[in-house]
Amino acid sequence: MGYIIVISLPVILFILIIALAFYLLGRARGRSEAVPQYYGPPAPPFQAQSPAHDKPPQV
Repeated sequence: MGYIIVISLPVILFILIIALAFYLLGRARGRSEAVPQYYGPPAPPFQAQSPAHDKPPQV
């Protein structure tokens, strides 16, 4: 002899609504508590020096 488990449609819908609500509330709370990403100023572009500047002046 087995057991029969009856779950009504309103209970399933209620569980889905509650799960969606917890998901949305948790996501909103996580975004509000997140540490913002602060980026520094951009690095200056690399300027290649010509080979003439690397050599000492010739006398």
